[in-house]
Amino acid sequence: MAESALERGLLLARAARALEGEALASALERLEAALHEAQAQPAPAPASALRQHADTFEHASGPVIVLDLAGYLTGWNKGAEAMFGYSAQEAVGQHILFLYTDEGEDCGVEELFLDAGADVIEVQRRKKNGQSIWVRMSLSIIHDQGGEAAGMLVQLTPAVDHLTEAEKTFLHARIIEDSDQGVLITDSRERIVSVNSAFTRITGYSPLEAIGQTPDLLRASMHDATFRTKLRAAMTGDGSWRGEIIGKRKNGELFPQSVTISVVRDDAGAITHTFSLFSDISVHKDAEARMQRMANYDSLTGLPNRVLFSSLLGDVLVQARGGSQFGGVMVVEVARIGTISDTLGHDIANELICEIGRRFRQALRGDDILARLEANKLAIAIGRIEKREHVAKVAQKLLATLAAPMTIGGHTLQAGARIGIATWPDDGMDCASLVRLADVAMARCSDAEDCRFLFYHAEMDQRAKDHMRMEGELRAALAGGQLELHYQPKLSLRSGRIVGAEALLRWRHPERGMVSPCVFIPLAEESGLILDIGSWVLDDACRQIRQWRDQGLDMPPVAVNLSARQFDAHLPARVQAVLRKHGVQPGQLMLEITESLLVQGADAVVSIMNELVAMGMGLALDDFGTGYSSLAYLKRFPISTLKIDRSFVVGLPHEANDCAIARAIVTMAQQLRQEIVAEGVETADQMAFLRDLGCDQLQGYLFSPAVTAIEFARMKHDGRQLDIAR
Repeated sequence: MAESALERGLLLARAARALEGEALASALERLEAALHEAQAQPAPAPASALRQHADTFEHASGPVIVLDLAGYLTGWNKGAEAMFGYSAQEAVGQHILFLYTDEGEDCGVEELFLDAGADVIEVQRRKKNGQSIWVRMSLSIIHDQGGEAAGMLVQLTPAVDHLTEAEKTFLHARIIEDSDQGVLITDSRERIVSVNSAFTRITGYSPLEAIGQTPDLLRASMHDATFRTKLRAAMTGDGSWRGEIIGKRKNGELFPQSVTISVVRDDAGAITHTFSLFSDISVHKDAEARMQRMANYDSLTGLPNRVLFSSLLGDVLVQARGGSQFGGVMVVEVARIGTISDTLGHDIANELICEIGRRFRQALRGDDILARLEANKLAIAIGRIEKREHVAKVAQKLLATLAAPMTIGGHTLQAGARIGIATWPDDGMDCASLVRLADVAMARCSDAEDCRFLFYHAEMDQRAKDHMRMEGELRAALAGGQLELHYQPKLSLRSGRIVGAEALLRWRHPERGMVSPCVFIPLAEESGLILDIGSWVLDDACRQIRQWRDQGLDMPPVAVNLSARQFDAHLPARVQAVLRKHGVQPGQLMLEITESLLVQGADAVVSIMNELVAMGMGLALDDFGTGYSSLAYLKRFPISTLKIDRSFVVGLPHEANDCAIARAIVTMAQQLRQEIVAEGVETADQMAFLRDLGCDQLQGYLFSPAVTAIEFARMKHDGRQLDIAR
């Protein structure tokens, strides 16, 4: 039977421990035969108690196995599977010997004769992949309902190698020697008795130079007496100390270090040694300084940025509270930076800003604060002045520094600026308010042609608030359907019939009624809303053209005004998409642009215009004569229509200058074979003069103001026309 073979094997194992030589070899040979016999026997069915414990420990967190009294496995949990690599299906039913290694020194079956509750032992076992591992094993007896032993529960954990005291001492010594941290050990008399290689690398002192000295060898004499008292307390056992100090290398260089100081005591509690662990944190400090600079200084000019300006000004304002002195904040907007960047490049514009910063810094006092807020905007804080008017003198001084031309990159440049001023305590005592109010004054200063600096006053703030409120309402108008298009007829000066229309944007405000385009169009341009509004105008005009066609109306082409901000490389594709969306032919739509667009990157503008014309669109030049155009300039652009601005029509036919300008424009357009449209025609005399000059079309109150789409369609359907014979 398996039990007798196993018992025989156990007796042989115990007896073999007392044998030597040939007797030992013979006993081991008989032991091996007995174990093979036991292993060959089929595993008995597990008792119910063993099955119960196998189920109980199936989900234990660590490796657990369950054996019957003969050493056969009846339980094998997931932990055991992870440790040995055998699944429960592979392991259960096997004898425990299948985990044993061939080269084990002890041939006993520890799982069977280890006393229950005995100390944990370490044994060598074999995994499924053949690898030998050391495990720690503890045994518990499983009893049946009658209290008899029914099996064994074995708990396993991976073994950890134990070090001898000599090994520990050697390892600790190597750790100290090879550490990146400097180690300095002193005796009870504060004499250095040991240092490691990192100490030499960091300080420059060799062990021979350091041992026997005191830690004062590294003192930089930069810390006060209180600080040194704290260090002395740590060295005399008054608790560990950790912090940052400045040390001195052998070459005299100072360096920041992170230090921990602790003591070593003997069995009686007396301090025998003190040890210091320290690291050179120069690199970390440099990185920290760079991060601080990035967070607080403008990367281009090196001036404080908005964050640091606010902090520095805040400190000044705290000191000024309760005092009688004045101070001021100036916001300076440098002119023409955008134009210089577009024409000469970003590098030239950036260097110009840097040069202006240098000139301003030289003109200011040492404790005045100069900062760069954004691209072309600087801020200055002036403290300790007796009168607010003194800030005006500083503003004049700054403007005077810009009077001399600047040579940058081979270009001689002249820059101007406008300055808004807010003062404390009159306008406020917090940084955010003073900067905002100075910015408001600067914006108002920009509106005045001859004004170069301006003090803030309350009316400006109200105007700025009205401006912001209007912008919010305009956004709501675009989303809420308050915008609408009206159409002003264009009349032929040959037949008097309606030959076209200009789509003009109108805002029907729910409270204020119709808002003038002169009010909201500049606001839309400034805020960037003009892009969304321009897209809406183009879409609604095409929608209306399609609606007229669906109604069977034969309507003339409609002209739509474009902002210069809409005129980019993607414009042709956007226009094409809108035409396709509404099924409108390109010839039914004309695009009107202003002269200012023609001087902004002429080559790119010509390319975009050519794409639009190739689609079949007509292009009209609006407000002609008010900008920079000349015959030589116009020859480059594929423009089919010139529109004479109303400012040249109003004086016709009595003002000689207006007559001469109108005649020159008509002559120019005829030479270029372009159609001519006169805007703002209000009298029969103006009409007759323009007709006789050879002008092709007119629009204006003489015939009709801009009207709704329904009214314009009625005009066209009724055949209304202008009596040009008057």
